Amino acid sequence: MSSLDVARAELALAVLYLNKAEARDKICRAIQYGSKFLSNGEPGTAQNVDKTTSLARKVFRLFKFINDLHGLVSPNAPGTPLPLILLGKSKNALLSTFLFLDQIVWLGRTGIYKNKERTELIGRLSLFCWLGSSVCTTLVEIGEIGRLSGSMKKLEKELKNTNKYKNEQYRTKLQQSNERSLALVKAGMDIVVAVGLLQLSPKKVNARVTGAFGFASSLISCYQVIICLCMNFFKCIMKI
Repeated sequence: MSSLDVARAELALAVLYLNKAEARDKICRAIQYGSKFLSNGEPGTAQNVDKTTSLARKVFRLFKFINDLHGLVSPNAPGTPLPLILLGKSKNALLSTFLFLDQIVWLGRTGIYKNKERTELIGRLSLFCWLGSSVCTTLVEIGEIGRLSGSMKKLEKELKNTNKYKNEQYRTKLQQSNERSLALVKAGMDIVVAVGLLQLSPKKVNARVTGAFGFASSLISCYQVIICLCMNFFKCIMKI
């Protein structure tokens, strides 16, 4: 490929990335929490950016609760242990509830829904749902990493006289383990962010800590979206 073809492919990938609502939401999330870190809860330009970006993000999430509602009713992968199934379904239910209630919060913040006290109450309830879903996600990822670790050790014994990294099945499991480890780190960060937003521990998890963890979590989300997109993009190129 010529340098022009490479540039075209990179631009096409950038266009595909920015056309995804999920990608734009995560970029805005990084701006929101980066601003929260800079403002440290003090009035000023950074705090204004934090508030306005937070409100704008709610538009990207309109009807997004349907995604997790679909996950709630979808069948699980064969062989998944019952505890992990229950945790996964709980995560879907809590996240779907959070996203649904967040739409009511958006209506209240824009002035369409006039009851401010109820809006604040619903907003706090929605954050508790997000906290619960993040805890469930953390437990699911720990369980799945444990399952992968066990299957990888079993495969290592079978491949002890060969180079395990040349085995496609082992490489696939290793990639899945790395992806789940990253998801585990992100879920742990989201728990801290939820605790900060709910002010459950204001002395330890202040606005700056919340902003820092939220910003790092957002960067991981952006990375996850672009990695998924790159894999699909290059698969399409290979077919052509």
